[in-house]
Amino acid sequence: MIPRYSFPATQQAQIIRATQRDAFHLFTLKDQTESVLRSWLGTRRLTRWEKEIDLIVKLAYYGLTTGLAAQTLGEEYTDIWQSTSSGVGVSQSRRLALILLPVLPVYVAARLNIWYPPGDSTLGKVRQSLPATLEIAGEVNLALFYLRGVYYDLVKRVLGIQYHSSVAENPDSRPPSYSLLGILLATRLAYRLISWLRSRRVAADPSKDPSVEESQTTAGLNASSETFLDDRPVSSILNIRDPESRPPIPAEEDEGTILDVGAIPEEIRDSRKCTLCLEERTHGCATDCGHMFCWDCIVGWAREKSECPLCRQSISLPQLIPIHNL
Repeated sequence: MIPRYSFPATQQAQIIRATQRDAFHLFTLKDQTESVLRSWLGTRRLTRWEKEIDLIVKLAYYGLTTGLAAQTLGEEYTDIWQSTSSGVGVSQSRRLALILLPVLPVYVAARLNIWYPPGDSTLGKVRQSLPATLEIAGEVNLALFYLRGVYYDLVKRVLGIQYHSSVAENPDSRPPSYSLLGILLATRLAYRLISWLRSRRVAADPSKDPSVEESQTTAGLNASSETFLDDRPVSSILNIRDPESRPPIPAEEDEGTILDVGAIPEEIRDSRKCTLCLEERTHGCATDCGHMFCWDCIVGWAREKSECPLCRQSISLPQLIPIHNL
């Protein structure tokens, strides 16, 4: 009869270090992929496909490790193995679910919200609240992990996938406890629940909110201080949906400048290129830090990342400065 061997229990620290290591390798892989694609496509086009790049990188990383029944780099670093709660190996169907479930629903929901705005229907409200719901569920699972130390990832909890370690326990040392983090997370979740219940009560009866009058006064002041650009409210320009999808126009046809672009020497025109689209600037504008881009390029960028693509200084859409003579 073949003897049965039991593996030591996996410590919380091992699971946390493995997850952090995987996150580091994913970040490095995505950064290198973006560097290569940026040299081919330019920063503007790369920004439009950022979600797809993130999806492909994660599918490739976990597909070549978990999908092939091998350890990820983080799991190999801490010497832990995936298994079911009963101690047997993970089936191929569970491995496939483990690869797809963490990334695919979030990606589909994000793209649907961009392509098809949720609206006021019940399905639209569900779609709109899905990211926040998944975030809260993840925090609840993380609080349980810090208190119990079994499932760090929500998908692994749903699929019943645990870890086993091949490292023998040291009887002379006590593993670190993360219970305090679990208590802090639970406190934060309780505060969010109380805030949500309070907002629901105010939504049902706005008269119970003492800040209603103040917010109405502030809204009136904001409306009276609306900024205009050539008789156009700046808010109407910023509210253009997906400006990057509009086809680029030649610099000679740019109506947003007073310059005679065709009369500018070629060597000077070369210095007017936008670093996001790698084309000559049209409807040029400047950020607070002084860098210049096409209007559509920087607006599309700032909606994804509120920082200058060159110096990483924080930028705000209402503070972009249109430039007509550069």
